[in-house]
Amino acid sequence: MSLNPGNKAPAFTLPATGGTDISLESLKGRKAVLYFYPKDDTSGCTLEAKDFQALGKEFEAADTVIIGVSPDPMTSHDKFRAKYGLEFPLASDEEKAMLEAYGVWVEKSMYGRKYMGVERTTVLIDRDGTIAKVWNKVKVQGHAQEVLAAAKALK
Repeated sequence: MSLNPGNKAPAFTLPATGGTDISLESLKGRKAVLYFYPKDDTSGCTLEAKDFQALGKEFEAADTVIIGVSPDPMTSHDKFRAKYGLEFPLASDEEKAMLEAYGVWVEKSMYGRKYMGVERTTVLIDRDGTIAKVWNKVKVQGHAQEVLAAAKALK
């Protein structure tokens, strides 16, 4: 499934760091950035998390919640979050149901070997649960700043 601006965001409920659950329903009334990443504590994913963290106060001022989502288990998320002092929640989708609903669980290829994995993607959701913007095949450099600008422009 491909996500397009104007579509309703697929509903989800996932366990998240801090011993809570995060759902699309719980985000209503606020803007939300769902950034999907392949794996905790790898170079690109760490850089992306640190970039979002560095802009955390600005996202907060724009009334926008940041949520990182990957298939890693909660134990991995907890360690990753503590290691880098991440203040935003990381949600775990070990079942990959949400990743599939958002179209980011895809076949990838490395050195000729095919495997399933997360395509680095970011989705900005407006206050009523509608997709405002989608970034596919994200390049980490400068990405968090681009997402922040879009969140600020969204009323």
